[in-house]
Formats: sequence, C-alpha cells, structure tokens
Amino acid sequence: MTRFTQAELEAARDRLVPDVVAGGLRVLFCGINPGLMTAATGHHFARPGNRFWPVLHLSGFTPRLLKPAEQGELLSYGLGITNVVARASARADELTAEEYREGGRLLREKVVRLAPRWLAVVGVTAYRVAFDDRRAQVGPQERVIGGTRVWVLPNPSGLNAVTTTPRP
Repeated sequence: MTRFTQAELEAARDRLVPDVVAGGLRVLFCGINPGLMTAATGHHFARPGNRFWPVLHLSGFTPRLLKPAEQGELLSYGLGITNVVARASARADELTAEEYREGGRLLREKVVRLAPRWLAVVGVTAYRVAFDDRRAQVGPQERVIGGTRVWVLPNPSGLNAVTTTPRP
C-alpha cells in the first residue's frame, strides 16, 4: 500500500472519487463520503483499518477478500459503491447538514436511475440526516426508492469503534 504524507492527504481534501456503478445492481453500497485516503488513491474505503472490504467478503458478497484497488471487480458480482456526499474530508463530522440533505436528494435520483435491488447505506447517522428520518435504526427500512429497498448498516470506518467486526 502506498504511504502518503500528511500534506499529500490534505491535498486530496474536497476531491471527488468516481462511483463504481451500473444499472440493475443487486446492491449499491453507499458510504458517507470519501475519506482523504480514498481521495488520494481513488479507491473507495481505502484507509487501512476500514472494515468494509473484510465484512463484504465475510458476509458472502464476494468470493475472496478484495483490496480497494480491485473495486472495479464489484460490478461482476452485481455490487457497486457510491457516497451520500461526494467531496472528500478527513472526518464525516466536517460535513454540514445541508450537504447531507443535498446528498440524499442526489442519491435518490441516482437510485431511481440505476434501479439496484437494494441500497445499503453505511452509517445510520448519515442516513438519518440525508433522508430526514431521525428514528432510523440499523437494518431494513420501510422506505423504498422507486423499486429499491433500503438497508442501513453500521459505519465500517476504523474511526467508528461502536460496532466490532471480526477480522479474517
């Protein structure tokens, strides 16, 4: 894995990271926003310690543990990745409520256009703000976007120590 200096990571602030999407996916995973490591590498969930890739494999979505640089392989499994807020930041708490709400609006449009079977939002707090659903809990939601069902997952970031995840 490439090592970045703090200055290189800071230079990635506000960068946009392209989605990994296609129409008709089984599951479209939606992160909160790209972190600086993700923006610096161009690969989603790239920070070491982020549990997204190990959990994706342990949950049976992929036949092997993928590296962030292999994110393009997700499409062959009917999976994709996007974010609620497109701009990169060091921490999700740097985002404003307005950014979350606008991101939720744009995400709904994207989901209607791409029509995945499921939208899996990683981060219940982000989901609550983006979709104005203060009582949402982790798990399946009553909300349907077009024909897409919604499931909220715990945030896989290593910064989120609330939920423990087994390591492979």
